[in-house]
Parts: sequence; C-alpha cells; structure tokens
Amino acid sequence: MTVVISGTGLFTPTQVITNQELVDSFNSYVDDFNQSNKDKITSGEIQALEPSSAGFIEKASGIKQRYVIDKKGILDPTRMRPFIATRAPEEPSLQCEMALKAINQALDVAQINPQEVDGIIVACSNFQRAYPAISIEIAHFLQSAAFGFDMNVACSSATFGIATATAMIEAKQAKTIIVVNPEICSGHLNFRDRESHFIFGDACTALVLQEKSLAKVPHFQIIDTKLTTSYSNNIRNNQGFLTHTEVATQEAIPHHLFMQQGRKVFKEVIPLVCEHLLSHCNSNHIQLEDIKRLWLHQANRSMNELITKKVLNKELNELDAPIILDTFANTSSAGSIICFHQHHHDFIENEIGIICSFGAGYSIGSVLVRKFN
Repeated sequence: MTVVISGTGLFTPTQVITNQELVDSFNSYVDDFNQSNKDKITSGEIQALEPSSAGFIEKASGIKQRYVIDKKGILDPTRMRPFIATRAPEEPSLQCEMALKAINQALDVAQINPQEVDGIIVACSNFQRAYPAISIEIAHFLQSAAFGFDMNVACSSATFGIATATAMIEAKQAKTIIVVNPEICSGHLNFRDRESHFIFGDACTALVLQEKSLAKVPHFQIIDTKLTTSYSNNIRNNQGFLTHTEVATQEAIPHHLFMQQGRKVFKEVIPLVCEHLLSHCNSNHIQLEDIKRLWLHQANRSMNELITKKVLNKELNELDAPIILDTFANTSSAGSIICFHQHHHDFIENEIGIICSFGAGYSIGSVLVRKFN
C-alpha cells in the first residue's frame, strides 16, 4: 500500500510581535522588578535581572518576529501571557477553530471534502484540555464521520503523526487521514525568562494523507518514516492535570511552563539528528546527492545550518533547508510542516526530500518523500 501527502494547509494568526516590541515589554518588566527589589539586590539576597535586546534575539536564534493569538496580553508588563477568553462548551475551542481553518485549506488543495476523511489525528505539544479529544471535536465541527485521537511528542508530534497515519493507511484501517498541528506555543512560554521569552510563536498546519489510488492532484509519496526517542530533561514542561494539586504560588508558575537548557540541547541534539537522518537514508538506499531539500524543525538557525552541512556534505544554498523561523519563530511541531507547505512547489517528478522534526524527549521523526505528478 502506497501512502501519499496530497494536501497541506496553514493557519496563521493575524497579530504579530516584533523582537523590538517583545524586548520593550520585557525590559519594562525588568526595570520594575529591579526597582521593586532594590534592597534585596543590594544585599545580595537576589540577583538583578538583565535586560534584553532585539539584536541579541536575532543573533541567538535567527528569529525576527512571531505570530501570536493575543498580542496585548503578552506585551503587558504586568501580565506577560496571552489572554484567551473562556468559551462555552458548545462553542468550538480555540485549537479546534485554528485546526478547521488549516484543514479546510488542505482539503481544498487535495480536492476532497470532509465526508471523504476517515480519521483525524491532532498532533501537537500542548492541549487545551485532557478530554474530550480535540480531534473528536474537530470532526464534529467539520461535519465528518472520521474517528479522531490526540497525540503529543512535543516538537516531533507532526512527524510522529504522519508515521502513525501512514501505518494506519497501510494496515487498511483508513484510506484518508488528516494530521493537524494546532500550536498555541505562546500559552506555555515564560515571557519573564530572558533566555527563552522570544522563542515561540503560534500557528496551525494540516496535512492530508491518502492511499495513492485516491489522490486527485500531484502529491508526495511517503517512501518511509523513522522515529527515535531518548529520554532527556533538557527540554521540559510540567503543566498537567496534577498542577492544581501543587502549592499554587507565583514562584511556582515558571516550574509549569517551558524550560530548557539551551546549550546542552544544541550540543546533544545535532549529532543525534544527523545520525538519524543518515541512517534513514542509508536504510532506504538513498544517496545524499539525491536529496533536494530538508524541511527541518524550526528552532534555531545555527542548529539547522549545522545539521544540513553535516547531512548533505556540500556548500549550501538557502533552498537546501529553508528557514521560516525568522518570520514565524519556533512553532513547535508545526515548524517543519510550515516549511514543507511553503517550499515544495518547485519539486519535479521523482525528486526526494526529507521532513524532519526534533525536540523534547529527545524525540526525532523523519519522513522520506518523493514527488509524483
């Protein structure tokens, strides 16, 4: 059974925060904190916070801006988190609303309707609730009889979702499956942390996977998928259903948000990803010179450039591994799919590329694809 990607979709929020806007808000918070705690800082009881700069952010990450669901709440120095209004149970959740917009675009590209969809997999880093599954809600508002389930492998969720959908179609459990990645990353970010407050943005991507015989448009055949995990605490988010049972203090809040040891992640993940990709190509008898493009997870420009150089072993051009994080920032599992969505239209018959994501876990997922008209 041959499985193909026949449609992609992207939803982007309308609100944008530039590095300078983010820095102005952060530095205002820093000034207020240092002033309010002047005596403790002078006595050495606590350390003064350091301001940031737009130049530091771009140099450290390659990020210039990010799209967000709520700009006002994030930039308010007294709040520094998005404001997302509570919705009634009968209303579509925010993640469902984002997903529907990306899915409908992907369905239009694939030239199919919701009634032709057998399954929906929501694969992302964070969910608005434990249950009912966001995927089942999406099927309801899509007016589809598709089954649904949610899954989370952090930034690798999309590629793990693709691998899961591929296996289900190959096993004849479904003929058409949507993999959708509604990432509200601004909701899990500590905007008071100088080392990470600039990293994430919000977006949603969607993919239509089908049996090849059903594809109505030019598509990408999935040659193979490969998944790897190895446990690490270097990227972590402790938010969960037991959070409310812990002592609820202001000091405890950062413990339940995104945390990472960035230098360790940079040092440890790069060789793991390179080994994973080289092994995947080798096991499928694919020569490195036959790879037209890497659509990589969008976390850090320097990281992606090093991975690409080590894997492709050649002088690089900007299309070998396109960067979209300068505009979108890190959108977790959606990043590599945004990259694929925006940078696949120049492929011709039989050209090969790799979708690859990597992140907390550590988790690494790769999808080898070949273009067919």
